[in-house]
Amino acid sequence: MSPSKRDESRDGVSLTNLDAELFDGAGATKRDLVDYLDGVRTRILPQLEDRPLSVIRVHRGSDAFMQKNVPKYTPDFVQTVSLWAEASKREVSYALCNDRKTLLWFGNQRAIEYHPALVRMEDPAHITHLVLDLDPPEGDESFRKAVLAAQLVRQALDEVGLAGAVKTSGAKGVHVFVPLDASASFDDVATSARAIAARAAAIDPAVATTAFVKDEREGKVFVDSTRVGGATVIAAYSPRVRPGVPVSFPVGWDDLGSVSPRGFTVHNALELLCDRDPWAEQMPAPQALPAELVEEGHAIPVARVQAMHEGKRRARAKRG
Repeated sequence: MSPSKRDESRDGVSLTNLDAELFDGAGATKRDLVDYLDGVRTRILPQLEDRPLSVIRVHRGSDAFMQKNVPKYTPDFVQTVSLWAEASKREVSYALCNDRKTLLWFGNQRAIEYHPALVRMEDPAHITHLVLDLDPPEGDESFRKAVLAAQLVRQALDEVGLAGAVKTSGAKGVHVFVPLDASASFDDVATSARAIAARAAAIDPAVATTAFVKDEREGKVFVDSTRVGGATVIAAYSPRVRPGVPVSFPVGWDDLGSVSPRGFTVHNALELLCDRDPWAEQMPAPQALPAELVEEGHAIPVARVQAMHEGKRRARAKRG
C-alpha cells in the first residue's frame, strides 16, 4: 500500500495523519504541531535535553493524558533513563528528548505538552532552577492578577539579591525561573522557594497567598513553591492542550503587563520569535542561594503537608 499523501518523513521519522485535527476544539492540525515543534527545536531542545521527560498526549477522540513511562514501541533512537517512582512504587522509563528526531517522534505521537524534570541526568543531585508558579483564580482578570503576583515575586527576589526570568504558563498563570548553581541541595531549594513565596505574599497580602487549599485563597493568586524534587514544569516554548493551542512564552519583565497568554500560539509563535531565543537571552547566570534565605525557609511549613494536617484536624473536629 502506498503512503497517504498526508504522510511524510523528516529526519528519518515517519509522520502520519498530519492534516487531522489535533484534538476537539484545538483549531490546529497535527501538522501545525509538528511544524511548530520542528521550527522551535533549537530553542526548546535546550530546555528538554538530558532531563527526564513527561508529556501530555491526546489520542484522537480521547481525553488528554500524561505519559511518563515510554511505550514499548518507542524506537531505539529515543534515549531513555530508568528512575524509581516513589508514588507508584516502580521503575519508570523516561524519555530524554535530546535531538530533533526524538522531538519529531513525540510530535507524531500527538505529544502536545512537554514537562521536563528540574534536574539533568548528568547531575541528578542538583536542581537547576528554583521555580515559582503563579496560579490565579478563575475569571476574566486571571492573568492580570498573576502578573501582579509575579512582580511581587520579582521584588522578593531582588531583596535577597536573586534574579529570575518570567514566562507565561500557556494557560492562565505565570512562571518565574531562578537559575541555580550546584551549591544548593534539594532541601535548600525547597526551603528557599517557600521563603520567597512567603515574602512575596507578605508584600501585598491582598494580591498573593501561600494557601495551598483553594477554598482558603479568597480570590488571591497562589504563589506555588512546591515545584521541587521530582516535580516537573511546562517547558518554555511548549504548546498546551487548550483551544487555539497556546504556548508557554518568555516575556520580558517590563512587557509582562501588556501581553495576553492567548497571544502566543503554535500559529504565530515562530513569527513572533524571528531568530531570537528570549528565554536564553533573559535567563540570568546561575546563582547561589543566600544562607539566610535557606534558614528562613526552614521555619515555614511545607504547603502540602500543612494542608494535609489541617484537613485531618478538620475531619476529626467534624467527627467529634
